[in-house]
Formats: sequence, structure tokens, C-alpha cells
Amino acid sequence: MKRRPLSVAAALAATAALLLTACGSGDDKPSGNDKSAGADRGSETPKESAEPSAAQAEDKPDGVDVSLPKDMNLVFDWDKPKDRNEAAAMDDAANFVRAIYRGVYKRTSNDAAVTAYSTGDGLHYAKTQIDSRVDGGWTATGTRRHYLATTRSAPNGNSVEVAFCVDSSKFYGKEVRTEKILRSKPSIADFDYFKVVMVKFPTGDGMWQASKVFVEAKAEKCQ
Repeated sequence: MKRRPLSVAAALAATAALLLTACGSGDDKPSGNDKSAGADRGSETPKESAEPSAAQAEDKPDGVDVSLPKDMNLVFDWDKPKDRNEAAAMDDAANFVRAIYRGVYKRTSNDAAVTAYSTGDGLHYAKTQIDSRVDGGWTATGTRRHYLATTRSAPNGNSVEVAFCVDSSKFYGKEVRTEKILRSKPSIADFDYFKVVMVKFPTGDGMWQASKVFVEAKAEKCQ
């Protein structure tokens, strides 16, 4: 959904100051949902190509590139709320997730999408997730499904909590150097529950940024 135009340059200009003041996240360690920390997991080479990424339908929302490689498929299986702000916040929560994995793909936490769709603790979270994978020599491959999403607006209308489940049972870490896929048996560790607090972009018309990220690991309610 093309909600509003905003160039990459504008996004970077408005977020430059935020990069200098990004503070700690409530979840500093990598979630591990893509099995990127799988030193003890079996290694396999891919047997078939994954389906094209769901992000490709909207590669440049707000003029920011969130495109991903074909083998990195992020599926957002949820219905948008009727409230306009909540729907926009939900869209950009999805773009925030795409931005993280674009950073993993591009091997940098300073990608324009990361700085456009996150701020404060959300920016710190995104950078931690990306940098841990870059430092470990991993990228990701497979399908990561996001579902059972809900939204809740703050009374002042300036922030929206977007909560959703994540199923990473078919999403794996992949060694960049060898291209070996790190697989593991499906388990409760593949399911997480996210709460992402989205705030209105200071100067953008209808654009939202992730400001806080809370993760409940091994979420039984998501199975």
C-alpha cells in the first residue's frame, strides 16, 4: 500500500540525530530465530530455492528500499485494522522486520531501511540483531511467518503497539562463506511473540518507526 512518498534522503536526514542518541534495548541479545547461532546444528546445502520474498510486492515503501533476496521469504499473514493509524503502524512494523533482514543480507546495520524504520531502543535492537549475524558470518534463508497480529493505540494517538507471533521453524541461519544452511529439529524455540511499539515519524506523513521491541521467546501461545 503506497501511503505516502518519502525519499531515502529525507529519512536519513531526519534520523541522523537519533543515531547519536540511540539507547539500550530491553532485548539486547539476538533472538536466534533464524538459527544463526547454530554452531551445534547440522549443516546442509540448499536442495531447492525458496519462494520469492513477500517484501518484493513493496520493495520501496516511502522511497526506502526493503527488498530482500529470493531465498529470504518474510510472510506477514495478518489482517490490517480499520483504524488508519494502526494500519499504517502495522505496515511499518512489517517494514521494520524487513529492514533488519535487509541489513543482515547487506551485511551492515547502517542500511537506509534500518535508520528509516527504527529509532531509540528499536534502532538499538535492530543493530544488535544485524551486527551479531554479521560478526558471526551468518545470513538467513527460508520462510519466516508473522501472524496473529493485534494493534493497540496510545490515548494520544502518537504510538501504536503492534503485537504478533513469529514461526521460524522453516527459517535458518546460513554461513556466508560456505553457504551451508544450519538446520535444527522443529521445537518450541521456533516460536516467539513480539510487541513492537511504533511511533510517528517526526516529519513524515503517516510513516511510523519502531521505538521499542519486546520479545517473549518460546511462546506456547504461538504454536
